[in-house]
Amino acid sequence: MGNRIASALNSLSMPPSASPSPWIVLKFGGTSVSQRHRWDTIGTLMRARAADEGGKVLVVVSALSGVTNLLQSGIDRADSPPYLAELLAQLRARHLDFAAELGLDGETVLAGRLAELQHLLHDPRRDTRVFHWQAELLAQGELLSSTLGVAYLASQGLPVAWLDARDWLTAVPLPNQSAWAARLSVSCDYAGDAAWRARFESNPPLLITQGFIARAADGGTAILGRGGSDTSAAYFGALLRARRVEIWTDVPGMFSANPRAVPDARLLSRLEYQEAQEIATTGAKVLHPRCIHPCRDMNVPLWIRDTGRPDMPGTCISRSAEPQTGVKAISTRSGIVLVSMESIGMWQQVGFLADLFACFKDHGLSVDMISTSETNVTVSLDPSDNLMNSNVLDALCADLAKVCRVKVITPCSAVTLVGRGMRSMLDRLTEIWAEFGRERVHMVSQSSNDLNLTFVVDEGVAHDLLPTLHALLIECGAMPVEQSAVFGPSWRAIAEPAVAEPVSWWQAAREALLQEAAAGTPAYVYHLPTLRRQARAFAGIDALERRFYAVKANAHPAVLTALAEEGFGFECVSLPELQHVRRTLSDLPAGRLLFTPSFASRAEYAGACDSADWLTLDSLYPLRHWPELFAGRRLVLRIDPGYGLGHHAHVKTGGPEAKFGLALDDVSAFVEAARVIGAEIAVLHAHVGSGVQDAGHWAQLFAQLAHVADGIGTVAAINVGGGLAVPYRDGEAEFDIAALAAALAEARRQWPQYALWMEPGRYLTAQAGVLLARVSQVVDKLGVRRIGLDAGMNALMRPALYQAKHRIVNLSRIGDADGPRVDVVGPICESTDVLARQVTLPADTAEGDVLLIDTAGAYGFVMANHYNLRDLPREVIFDV
Repeated sequence: MGNRIASALNSLSMPPSASPSPWIVLKFGGTSVSQRHRWDTIGTLMRARAADEGGKVLVVVSALSGVTNLLQSGIDRADSPPYLAELLAQLRARHLDFAAELGLDGETVLAGRLAELQHLLHDPRRDTRVFHWQAELLAQGELLSSTLGVAYLASQGLPVAWLDARDWLTAVPLPNQSAWAARLSVSCDYAGDAAWRARFESNPPLLITQGFIARAADGGTAILGRGGSDTSAAYFGALLRARRVEIWTDVPGMFSANPRAVPDARLLSRLEYQEAQEIATTGAKVLHPRCIHPCRDMNVPLWIRDTGRPDMPGTCISRSAEPQTGVKAISTRSGIVLVSMESIGMWQQVGFLADLFACFKDHGLSVDMISTSETNVTVSLDPSDNLMNSNVLDALCADLAKVCRVKVITPCSAVTLVGRGMRSMLDRLTEIWAEFGRERVHMVSQSSNDLNLTFVVDEGVAHDLLPTLHALLIECGAMPVEQSAVFGPSWRAIAEPAVAEPVSWWQAAREALLQEAAAGTPAYVYHLPTLRRQARAFAGIDALERRFYAVKANAHPAVLTALAEEGFGFECVSLPELQHVRRTLSDLPAGRLLFTPSFASRAEYAGACDSADWLTLDSLYPLRHWPELFAGRRLVLRIDPGYGLGHHAHVKTGGPEAKFGLALDDVSAFVEAARVIGAEIAVLHAHVGSGVQDAGHWAQLFAQLAHVADGIGTVAAINVGGGLAVPYRDGEAEFDIAALAAALAEARRQWPQYALWMEPGRYLTAQAGVLLARVSQVVDKLGVRRIGLDAGMNALMRPALYQAKHRIVNLSRIGDADGPRVDVVGPICESTDVLARQVTLPADTAEGDVLLIDTAGAYGFVMANHYNLRDLPREVIFDV
């Protein structure tokens, strides 16, 4: 993994700047200036930029972490002298302690700054909290941190000078600007002129200045507001026509989703300005959207870098990033407020909307999204200081109520897909629409510039949706992560310690597999030692009382025998599966056969009554129409918990669209029907889908079913199904079986009265099997190279059925240089007969080569068919 990431990163660099300016602007946020080793990094970077590029360097810094919030608290509690005295002491101690960490005499270095801070906290203007006093107080954080930084770097031998940003950044008035915004959220001139730049050139070549602050029109201090330090750096970069602006922060750059919520989010290596603007505006916290405009207007490249990982190239934003169609990111914003305005009098009423929006203007509120109909207009408001810190919303609604009915919907979140060409991708987003269709969507908005598509949902929903939506975007091809010029490594690959790639069993068995392929392909090969390893890992979950293997995943007799020896029972979904297990394992102990069919016939249930130890029902129909089959029996009841999980709609087995399980609303009717015939509900069962990575899911499901069981009174055990994720592709993590064991143990501690069952399938067999196929043709057509195989959807159905992705390697040419990306296709006369799209194989892949399709031990041969009258693949067992 480490080598793969390094290779990807080494291919990225900042494009050369066309600017003749010698200046490079570096910005460092609060976390980057609050530790001594981070200041050492700043000094190293300044030296490197000056020495390696012959450049002049301007560093823009924020206040120490948390200091601006403390200063704001002084404004909020300005009427409390005891609090202000405590605040002064806290701020003095914070900065003097950090000065000591830097090896400086803080009392000497900061004497003037601390005296000014003390004066402001005692200033009579605090009684009225006038805006110019607030601005002066808020500016102290940056003035203190920049003073410390200059003193420390000078003590380390770096000839750096201090610059007052207020001497160079000038606030400009804006139309409809409130008094508050004119002092505490200003915009600055960033065009400048030759005279400004000539004057700036008289400064030393290495400078440190402040972010967040500027000069007001009256000569006083002004504040740039949220994201002020980023914006200050952008202003300086634009004014200087700098070679670039580097934003140094605590993450490696922009990602395709919030990496804290989606560990598989991909680093966005290169972006053009408009896409970066959309991503920042719609929720990405790493870069404030205000800072992009100045750089874009003056064609100054922006570079986002990580202070903690200075060797990573981060995200480059510039005009040289060629626009490419595709979703680049999925972002979320919380705290969204929807204002719905309805009136039958608005249809064809001239000036009605003007009157409505005049109310928003009067209350200083900026409208983001708009949705209209003949009788309703709904708008969204982003969180803002004006909206959050006053009763402005109540006042707005009072004014609007004079002309329409008003409804406020809050709290909401906006989930936004960002990318160029959104309209052309709507057909690919079927699964995305379906996912949102399961939630309460208040508004859908598509941007006029064709760069985003936004869904407004209840606030509690958005965070949980992100991982699923991100995975779906990749699966459907809407997020083209194979474009290495745009997408870098995942956050998981960056954040987790580099480890050697796991060695799959087939790598050591290569020669034996090639010999087996010579006997005929396609052929499935199953490795029993790997199967036993997976079985023993699962058997190590102490909270489980019974473990059933889902026979539908792989029914080979050798697989069943090995799992029986490991103590597993068997979950069968058809009478033929039951009969197959009975024939294969004639001495199977009692209690190990579970029958869980879907819409089985009466005859099938009748046959299962004689073969299975446990019968599962998931609807009222069998109980009401064939009561004689179930009278007096102990039954398993499969419940639909109301939701499904999985990477694709076809693997989700819960929720309104799934055919499986009894609806929760029907449980009481089922219990009554069972009571009437003397049957007992002994086990509750639920299975919501496959490919689930969240180890906590099964514990949550157990808890949900336990509450249902409490109301039934006869339940002794709860079966939470299977569906554990398997790493099908490079970079995907192994399922965390230890986390699952811990979660289930905690669940059992809360409900010890219920035994716990599970029924894994693919987790046990997928990695134990591979499919061998031989190359039949190599064809180039209209820029697409296709590698044809003698195995297609007849041998491996999963890619056609689920859009599943399998790792594919050329077993004949291991180690050969990779060529351009190719599609791997089969011989079946169907357009869906594609085993993989845009995968990398050796450039010299040729007819006769043996390709290995990895992780094919589950749902492979069991789904194989004779379509086009082709033979079934062979099955081979390796037990060495």
